[in-house]
Amino acid sequence: MTVAVVQPGGLAEESRALKRALKRVERRRRLRAIGLIGPLFLFLAVVFALPIVLMLHRAVDNPEVVTHLPRTTEAIQGWEGDGTPGEPAFAALGQDLNEAFYARRLAEPARRLNYEITGFRSMIMATSRKLPRGEAPESWKRTFLDIDPAWSEPRYWQAIKDTAQPYTLHYLLAALDLRMTSDGGVVAAPKEQAIYRGLFGRTLWMAFVITAASLLMGYPLAYLMVNGGKATRGVLLIFVLLPFWTSLLVRTSAWVVLLQQEGLVNQALQWIGAIDDPVQLIYNRFGVYVGMVHILLPFMVMPIYAVMRGVPASHVQAAASLGATPFTAFRRVYLPQTVSGVGAGCLLVFILSVGFYITPALLGSPRDQMVSYFIAYYTNQTLNWGMASALGVILLAAILLLYAVFSRMLGLGRPRLA
Repeated sequence: MTVAVVQPGGLAEESRALKRALKRVERRRRLRAIGLIGPLFLFLAVVFALPIVLMLHRAVDNPEVVTHLPRTTEAIQGWEGDGTPGEPAFAALGQDLNEAFYARRLAEPARRLNYEITGFRSMIMATSRKLPRGEAPESWKRTFLDIDPAWSEPRYWQAIKDTAQPYTLHYLLAALDLRMTSDGGVVAAPKEQAIYRGLFGRTLWMAFVITAASLLMGYPLAYLMVNGGKATRGVLLIFVLLPFWTSLLVRTSAWVVLLQQEGLVNQALQWIGAIDDPVQLIYNRFGVYVGMVHILLPFMVMPIYAVMRGVPASHVQAAASLGATPFTAFRRVYLPQTVSGVGAGCLLVFILSVGFYITPALLGSPRDQMVSYFIAYYTNQTLNWGMASALGVILLAAILLLYAVFSRMLGLGRPRLA
Protein backbone atom coordinates (compact mmCIF):
# COMPACT_ATOMS: atom_id res chain seq x y z
CA MET A 1 0.00 0.00 0.00
CA THR A 2 1.41 3.35 -1.10
CA VAL A 3 0.68 6.46 0.97
CA ALA A 4 0.90 9.89 -0.74
CA VAL A 5 2.82 12.36 1.27
CA VAL A 6 1.74 16.03 0.93
CA GLN A 7 4.52 18.46 1.55
CA PRO A 8 3.75 21.47 3.79
CA GLY A 9 4.90 23.81 1.06
CA GLY A 10 2.31 22.36 -1.32
CA LEU A 11 -0.54 23.03 1.12
CA ALA A 12 0.57 26.62 1.55
CA GLU A 13 0.72 27.12 -2.22
CA GLU A 14 -2.78 25.66 -2.69
CA SER A 15 -4.10 27.91 0.10
CA ARG A 16 -2.62 31.01 -1.56
CA ALA A 17 -4.06 29.99 -4.93
CA LEU A 18 -7.48 29.49 -3.35
CA LYS A 19 -7.32 32.93 -1.73
CA ARG A 20 -6.37 34.52 -5.05
CA ALA A 21 -9.29 32.79 -6.75
CA LEU A 22 -11.70 33.96 -4.06
CA LYS A 23 -10.41 37.52 -4.41
CA ARG A 24 -10.94 37.40 -8.18
CA VAL A 25 -14.48 36.12 -7.71
CA GLU A 26 -15.20 38.80 -5.10
CA ARG A 27 -13.71 41.50 -7.36
CA ARG A 28 -15.86 40.40 -10.30
CA ARG A 29 -18.94 40.37 -8.08
CA ARG A 30 -18.16 43.87 -6.84
CA LEU A 31 -17.55 45.16 -10.37
CA ARG A 32 -20.80 43.58 -11.53
CA ALA A 33 -22.71 45.28 -8.71
CA ILE A 34 -21.08 48.63 -9.52
CA GLY A 35 -21.95 48.14 -13.18
CA LEU A 36 -25.60 47.56 -12.28
CA ILE A 37 -26.00 50.54 -9.96
CA GLY A 38 -23.52 52.83 -11.74
CA PRO A 39 -26.01 54.16 -14.32
CA LEU A 40 -28.48 54.94 -11.54
CA PHE A 41 -25.88 56.93 -9.58
CA LEU A 42 -24.85 58.72 -12.77
CA PHE A 43 -28.47 59.58 -13.51
CA LEU A 44 -29.04 60.92 -9.99
CA ALA A 45 -25.80 62.92 -10.14
CA VAL A 46 -26.72 64.54 -13.46
CA VAL A 47 -30.40 65.31 -12.88
CA PHE A 48 -30.43 65.84 -9.10
CA ALA A 49 -27.07 66.58 -7.49
CA LEU A 50 -25.54 68.67 -10.28
CA PRO A 51 -28.47 71.14 -10.51
CA ILE A 52 -28.36 71.66 -6.74
CA VAL A 53 -24.61 72.33 -6.84
CA LEU A 54 -25.08 74.78 -9.72
CA MET A 55 -27.88 76.51 -7.82
CA LEU A 56 -25.68 76.86 -4.73
CA HIS A 57 -22.90 78.31 -6.87
CA ARG A 58 -25.19 80.69 -8.75
CA ALA A 59 -26.56 82.08 -5.48
CA VAL A 60 -23.13 83.54 -4.64
CA ASP A 61 -21.63 83.95 -8.12
CA ASN A 62 -21.04 87.57 -9.10
CA PRO A 63 -19.11 87.69 -12.40
CA GLU A 64 -20.77 90.55 -14.29
CA VAL A 65 -18.81 93.59 -13.13
CA VAL A 66 -15.50 91.77 -12.61
CA THR A 67 -15.62 90.25 -16.09
CA HIS A 68 -16.91 93.15 -18.17
CA LEU A 69 -15.45 96.12 -16.24
CA PRO A 70 -11.96 94.85 -15.34
CA ARG A 71 -10.16 98.22 -15.33
CA THR A 72 -12.82 99.78 -13.15
CA THR A 73 -12.70 96.80 -10.79
CA GLU A 74 -8.99 97.33 -10.23
CA ALA A 75 -9.13 101.13 -10.02
CA ILE A 76 -12.07 101.31 -7.61
CA GLN A 77 -10.38 99.14 -4.97
CA GLY A 78 -8.23 102.07 -3.87
CA TRP A 79 -11.21 104.36 -3.28
CA GLU A 80 -12.07 104.74 0.41
CA GLY A 81 -15.71 105.68 -0.16
CA ASP A 82 -15.43 109.36 0.72
CA GLY A 83 -16.43 111.85 -1.96
CA THR A 84 -16.02 111.23 -5.67
CA PRO A 85 -13.22 108.95 -6.95
CA GLY A 86 -10.26 110.47 -8.72
CA GLU A 87 -9.45 110.71 -12.40
CA PRO A 88 -8.02 107.13 -12.68
CA ALA A 89 -11.35 105.58 -11.69
CA PHE A 90 -13.27 107.71 -14.21
CA ALA A 91 -10.72 106.92 -16.93
CA ALA A 92 -10.94 103.18 -16.22
CA LEU A 93 -14.73 103.27 -16.29
CA GLY A 94 -14.74 105.23 -19.54
CA GLN A 95 -12.45 102.74 -21.25
CA ASP A 96 -14.45 99.77 -19.94
CA LEU A 97 -17.76 101.29 -21.04
CA ASN A 98 -16.45 102.01 -24.52
CA GLU A 99 -15.05 98.51 -24.90
CA ALA A 100 -18.17 96.82 -23.57
CA PHE A 101 -20.39 99.07 -25.71
CA TYR A 102 -18.62 98.07 -28.91
CA ALA A 103 -18.59 94.41 -27.92
CA ARG A 104 -22.30 94.59 -26.96
CA ARG A 105 -21.56 93.23 -23.48
CA LEU A 106 -22.67 96.24 -21.48
CA ALA A 107 -26.15 94.93 -20.65
CA GLU A 108 -24.89 92.36 -18.13
CA PRO A 109 -22.95 94.65 -15.77
CA ALA A 110 -25.60 97.36 -16.19
CA ARG A 111 -28.35 94.94 -15.17
CA ARG A 112 -26.30 93.72 -12.19
CA LEU A 113 -25.70 97.29 -10.98
CA ASN A 114 -29.38 98.03 -11.39
CA TYR A 115 -30.10 95.42 -8.70
CA GLU A 116 -28.16 97.66 -6.29
CA ILE A 117 -29.66 101.02 -7.32
CA THR A 118 -32.84 101.27 -9.35
CA GLY A 119 -32.24 103.30 -12.50
CA PHE A 120 -28.49 102.65 -12.60
CA ARG A 121 -28.87 100.60 -15.80
CA SER A 122 -30.47 103.49 -17.71
CA MET A 123 -27.78 105.85 -16.41
CA ILE A 124 -24.97 103.56 -17.60
CA MET A 125 -26.51 102.93 -21.01
CA ALA A 126 -27.20 106.63 -21.60
CA THR A 127 -23.68 107.59 -20.51
CA SER A 128 -22.00 104.97 -22.70
CA ARG A 129 -23.82 106.28 -25.79
CA LYS A 130 -22.52 109.81 -25.17
CA LEU A 131 -18.91 108.99 -24.31
CA PRO A 132 -16.26 110.18 -26.81
CA ARG A 133 -14.87 107.50 -29.12
CA GLY A 134 -11.33 107.22 -30.34
CA GLU A 135 -9.02 109.78 -28.68
CA ALA A 136 -9.37 110.03 -24.90
CA PRO A 137 -10.62 113.35 -23.49
CA GLU A 138 -8.43 115.60 -21.37
CA SER A 139 -10.49 114.82 -18.29
CA TRP A 140 -12.65 111.71 -18.04
CA LYS A 141 -14.11 112.97 -14.77
CA ARG A 142 -15.30 116.24 -16.34
CA THR A 143 -16.69 114.29 -19.31
CA PHE A 144 -18.76 112.03 -17.06
CA LEU A 145 -20.08 114.91 -14.96
CA ASP A 146 -21.02 116.87 -18.09
CA ILE A 147 -22.98 113.89 -19.41
CA ASP A 148 -24.75 113.22 -16.09
CA PRO A 149 -24.05 115.10 -12.83
CA ALA A 150 -25.25 112.03 -10.89
CA TRP A 151 -21.77 110.51 -11.39
CA SER A 152 -20.59 112.80 -8.62
CA GLU A 153 -22.75 110.92 -6.08
CA PRO A 154 -20.68 108.42 -4.05
CA ARG A 155 -23.53 105.87 -3.87
CA TYR A 156 -23.13 104.92 -7.52
CA TRP A 157 -19.41 104.34 -7.11
CA GLN A 158 -20.04 102.43 -3.89
CA ALA A 159 -22.40 100.15 -5.81
CA ILE A 160 -19.67 99.49 -8.38
CA LYS A 161 -17.17 98.72 -5.62
CA ASP A 162 -19.59 96.40 -3.82
CA THR A 163 -20.28 94.41 -6.99
CA ALA A 164 -16.64 94.32 -8.15
CA GLN A 165 -16.11 90.98 -6.39
CA PRO A 166 -16.24 87.49 -7.96
CA TYR A 167 -18.55 86.24 -5.19
CA THR A 168 -21.19 88.02 -3.16
CA LEU A 169 -23.67 87.48 -0.35
CA HIS A 170 -26.02 90.07 -1.83
CA TYR A 171 -28.58 87.59 -3.16
CA LEU A 172 -28.69 85.41 -0.05
CA LEU A 173 -29.01 88.43 2.23
CA ALA A 174 -31.71 89.94 0.01
CA ALA A 175 -33.63 86.64 0.16
CA LEU A 176 -33.71 87.08 3.95
CA ASP A 177 -34.68 90.78 3.78
CA LEU A 178 -31.17 91.83 4.79
CA ARG A 179 -28.57 93.98 3.09
CA MET A 180 -24.90 94.74 3.54
CA THR A 181 -23.72 98.22 4.40
CA SER A 182 -20.67 99.94 2.94
CA ASP A 183 -18.59 99.10 6.02
CA GLY A 184 -19.36 95.38 5.74
CA GLY A 185 -22.16 95.19 8.32
CA VAL A 186 -25.51 93.52 7.83
CA VAL A 187 -28.74 95.39 8.54
CA ALA A 188 -32.42 94.73 7.96
CA ALA A 189 -33.94 95.99 4.74
CA PRO A 190 -36.50 98.83 4.96
CA LYS A 191 -39.94 97.66 5.97
CA GLU A 192 -41.49 98.61 2.63
CA GLN A 193 -38.92 96.40 0.86
CA ALA A 194 -39.00 93.43 3.26
CA ILE A 195 -41.17 90.83 1.56
CA TYR A 196 -39.26 87.57 1.50
CA ARG A 197 -39.41 86.49 5.13
CA GLY A 198 -43.17 86.93 5.05
CA LEU A 199 -43.21 85.03 1.75
CA PHE A 200 -41.33 82.08 3.25
CA GLY A 201 -43.59 82.11 6.29
CA ARG A 202 -46.69 82.10 4.07
CA THR A 203 -45.29 79.28 1.96
CA LEU A 204 -44.50 77.07 4.96
CA TRP A 205 -47.84 77.81 6.61
CA MET A 206 -49.80 76.97 3.47
CA ALA A 207 -47.80 73.77 3.07
CA PHE A 208 -48.57 72.86 6.70
CA VAL A 209 -52.31 73.46 6.24
CA ILE A 210 -52.37 71.44 3.02
CA THR A 211 -50.46 68.59 4.69
CA ALA A 212 -52.82 68.58 7.70
CA ALA A 213 -55.92 68.60 5.49
CA SER A 214 -54.50 65.79 3.34
CA LEU A 215 -53.77 63.73 6.47
CA LEU A 216 -57.26 64.24 7.92
CA MET A 217 -58.78 63.07 4.65
CA GLY A 218 -56.18 60.52 3.63
CA TYR A 219 -55.89 58.46 6.82
CA PRO A 220 -59.58 57.42 7.03
CA LEU A 221 -59.58 56.78 3.28
CA ALA A 222 -56.54 54.50 3.53
CA TYR A 223 -58.10 52.73 6.54
CA LEU A 224 -61.28 52.08 4.56
CA MET A 225 -59.28 50.82 1.59
CA VAL A 226 -57.46 48.28 3.80
CA ASN A 227 -60.36 47.13 5.99
CA GLY A 228 -63.19 47.36 3.47
CA GLY A 229 -64.29 44.61 1.14
CA LYS A 230 -62.56 43.76 -2.12
CA ALA A 231 -65.11 45.74 -4.15
CA THR A 232 -64.75 48.80 -1.91
CA ARG A 233 -60.96 48.57 -2.02
CA GLY A 234 -60.91 48.31 -5.81
CA VAL A 235 -63.24 51.28 -6.35
CA LEU A 236 -61.40 53.51 -3.87
CA LEU A 237 -58.03 52.53 -5.31
CA ILE A 238 -59.18 53.53 -8.79
CA PHE A 239 -60.45 56.90 -7.51
CA VAL A 240 -57.17 57.53 -5.69
CA LEU A 241 -55.02 56.65 -8.70
CA LEU A 242 -57.25 58.33 -11.28
CA PRO A 243 -55.74 61.83 -10.79
CA PHE A 244 -52.32 60.47 -11.83
CA TRP A 245 -53.76 59.79 -15.29
CA THR A 246 -54.82 63.42 -15.76
CA SER A 247 -52.59 66.40 -16.42
CA LEU A 248 -51.90 68.73 -13.50
CA LEU A 249 -52.90 71.72 -15.61
CA VAL A 250 -56.18 70.05 -16.62
CA ARG A 251 -57.08 69.26 -13.00
CA THR A 252 -56.33 72.82 -11.91
CA SER A 253 -58.35 74.26 -14.80
CA ALA A 254 -61.25 72.01 -13.83
CA TRP A 255 -61.32 73.62 -10.38
CA VAL A 256 -61.43 77.04 -12.04
CA VAL A 257 -64.63 75.94 -13.77
CA LEU A 258 -66.13 74.34 -10.66
CA LEU A 259 -65.35 77.09 -8.13
CA GLN A 260 -66.13 80.23 -10.12
CA GLN A 261 -69.17 82.27 -9.11
CA GLU A 262 -71.33 80.71 -11.81
CA GLY A 263 -69.73 77.32 -11.36
CA LEU A 264 -71.23 74.02 -10.32
CA VAL A 265 -70.30 74.34 -6.62
CA ASN A 266 -71.99 77.72 -6.16
CA GLN A 267 -75.04 76.56 -8.09
CA ALA A 268 -75.33 73.43 -5.94
CA LEU A 269 -75.04 75.47 -2.72
CA GLN A 270 -77.74 77.85 -3.92
CA TRP A 271 -79.98 74.96 -4.99
CA ILE A 272 -79.88 73.34 -1.52
CA GLY A 273 -80.42 76.73 0.13
CA ALA A 274 -77.04 76.96 1.87
CA ILE A 275 -76.34 80.39 0.32
CA ASP A 276 -78.42 83.10 -1.29
CA ASP A 277 -75.78 84.69 -3.50
CA PRO A 278 -72.64 83.17 -5.06
CA VAL A 279 -69.59 83.27 -2.80
CA GLN A 280 -65.98 83.81 -3.79
CA LEU A 281 -64.42 80.35 -3.84
CA ILE A 282 -61.59 81.04 -6.26
CA TYR A 283 -58.71 83.51 -6.61
CA ASN A 284 -58.21 83.32 -2.85
CA ARG A 285 -56.54 81.09 -0.26
CA PHE A 286 -59.50 78.71 -0.16
CA GLY A 287 -59.24 77.95 -3.85
CA VAL A 288 -55.53 77.21 -3.50
CA TYR A 289 -56.17 74.83 -0.60
CA VAL A 290 -58.90 72.95 -2.46
CA GLY A 291 -56.89 72.53 -5.63
CA MET A 292 -53.64 71.49 -3.92
CA VAL A 293 -55.28 69.05 -1.50
CA HIS A 294 -57.04 67.40 -4.42
CA ILE A 295 -53.76 67.02 -6.32
CA LEU A 296 -51.62 65.92 -3.36
CA LEU A 297 -54.09 63.63 -1.58
CA PRO A 298 -52.90 60.47 -3.42
CA PHE A 299 -49.35 61.12 -2.20
CA MET A 300 -50.68 60.96 1.36
CA VAL A 301 -52.96 57.97 0.88
CA MET A 302 -50.56 55.56 -0.83
CA PRO A 303 -47.76 55.49 1.83
CA ILE A 304 -50.31 55.12 4.62
CA TYR A 305 -52.15 52.41 2.67
CA ALA A 306 -48.92 50.49 2.08
CA VAL A 307 -48.05 50.49 5.80
CA MET A 308 -51.59 49.64 6.91
CA ARG A 309 -51.61 46.54 4.71
CA GLY A 310 -48.67 45.20 6.73
CA VAL A 311 -50.40 45.59 10.13
CA PRO A 312 -51.78 42.20 11.23
CA ALA A 313 -55.47 42.29 12.13
CA SER A 314 -54.75 39.87 14.99
CA HIS A 315 -53.06 42.65 16.97
CA VAL A 316 -56.26 44.65 17.29
CA GLN A 317 -58.26 41.47 17.93
CA ALA A 318 -55.87 40.52 20.74
CA ALA A 319 -56.27 43.97 22.31
CA ALA A 320 -60.07 43.64 22.12
CA SER A 321 -59.92 40.16 23.72
CA LEU A 322 -57.99 41.71 26.62
CA GLY A 323 -60.78 44.20 27.29
CA ALA A 324 -59.69 47.22 25.26
CA THR A 325 -62.40 49.33 23.67
CA PRO A 326 -62.27 49.82 19.88
CA PHE A 327 -60.94 53.36 20.32
CA THR A 328 -58.29 52.25 22.84
CA ALA A 329 -57.21 49.37 20.60
CA PHE A 330 -56.91 51.74 17.67
CA ARG A 331 -55.05 54.42 19.63
CA ARG A 332 -52.60 52.16 21.47
CA VAL A 333 -52.13 49.25 19.06
CA TYR A 334 -53.08 50.14 15.49
CA LEU A 335 -52.09 53.82 15.21
CA PRO A 336 -48.49 53.45 16.49
CA GLN A 337 -47.82 50.82 13.83
CA THR A 338 -48.88 53.23 11.06
CA VAL A 339 -46.73 56.17 12.21
CA SER A 340 -44.07 55.45 9.60
CA GLY A 341 -46.65 55.65 6.80
CA VAL A 342 -48.07 58.87 8.24
CA GLY A 343 -44.59 60.37 8.47
CA ALA A 344 -43.69 59.39 4.91
CA GLY A 345 -46.96 60.76 3.55
CA CYS A 346 -46.68 64.05 5.47
CA LEU A 347 -43.09 64.60 4.35
CA LEU A 348 -43.96 63.82 0.74
CA VAL A 349 -46.97 66.13 0.66
CA PHE A 350 -45.22 68.92 2.53
CA ILE A 351 -42.13 68.90 0.31
CA LEU A 352 -44.23 68.79 -2.85
CA SER A 353 -46.54 71.58 -1.71
CA VAL A 354 -43.79 74.11 -0.91
CA GLY A 355 -42.64 73.90 -4.52
CA PHE A 356 -46.04 74.23 -6.23
CA TYR A 357 -46.35 76.92 -8.87
CA ILE A 358 -49.19 76.28 -11.33
CA THR A 359 -52.04 75.72 -8.87
CA PRO A 360 -51.46 78.84 -6.70
CA ALA A 361 -50.90 80.90 -9.85
CA LEU A 362 -54.24 79.85 -11.36
CA LEU A 363 -56.43 79.51 -8.26
CA GLY A 364 -54.96 82.11 -5.90
CA SER A 365 -54.69 85.86 -5.67
CA PRO A 366 -51.39 87.78 -5.70
CA ARG A 367 -51.38 87.54 -1.89
CA ASP A 368 -51.55 83.73 -2.07
CA GLN A 369 -48.47 83.10 -4.20
CA MET A 370 -45.67 80.94 -2.85
CA VAL A 371 -41.90 81.10 -3.17
CA SER A 372 -41.97 79.15 -6.44
CA TYR A 373 -43.86 82.02 -8.12
CA PHE A 374 -41.05 84.47 -7.37
CA ILE A 375 -38.38 81.98 -8.41
CA ALA A 376 -40.13 81.64 -11.77
CA TYR A 377 -40.50 85.42 -11.98
CA TYR A 378 -36.79 86.08 -11.43
CA THR A 379 -35.83 83.25 -13.78
CA ASN A 380 -38.12 83.96 -16.73
CA GLN A 381 -38.92 87.68 -16.61
CA THR A 382 -36.14 89.67 -14.96
CA LEU A 383 -33.38 87.10 -15.69
CA ASN A 384 -32.07 87.61 -12.17
CA TRP A 385 -30.80 84.07 -11.77
CA GLY A 386 -28.77 84.94 -8.70
CA MET A 387 -31.89 85.99 -6.79
CA ALA A 388 -33.83 82.98 -8.05
CA SER A 389 -31.02 80.67 -6.91
CA ALA A 390 -30.82 82.38 -3.51
CA LEU A 391 -34.55 81.89 -2.93
CA GLY A 392 -34.14 78.24 -3.91
CA VAL A 393 -31.21 77.79 -1.53
CA ILE A 394 -33.11 79.32 1.41
CA LEU A 395 -36.14 77.16 0.63
CA LEU A 396 -33.96 74.04 0.38
CA ALA A 397 -32.31 74.83 3.73
CA ALA A 398 -35.71 75.35 5.39
CA ILE A 399 -37.01 72.04 4.03
CA LEU A 400 -33.91 70.13 5.19
CA LEU A 401 -34.20 71.67 8.65
CA LEU A 402 -37.88 70.82 8.95
CA TYR A 403 -37.20 67.33 7.64
CA ALA A 404 -34.56 66.78 10.32
CA VAL A 405 -36.89 68.02 13.06
CA PHE A 406 -39.85 66.02 11.77
CA SER A 407 -37.80 62.83 11.41
CA ARG A 408 -36.49 63.18 14.94
CA MET A 409 -39.98 63.73 16.33
CA LEU A 410 -41.42 60.67 14.59
CA GLY A 411 -38.31 58.55 14.92
CA LEU A 412 -38.12 57.89 11.18
CA GLY A 413 -35.09 55.88 10.15
CA ARG A 414 -34.49 54.46 13.64
CA PRO A 415 -34.84 50.69 14.05
CA ARG A 416 -37.92 49.60 15.94
CA LEU A 417 -37.91 46.74 18.41
CA ALA A 418 -40.28 43.96 17.55
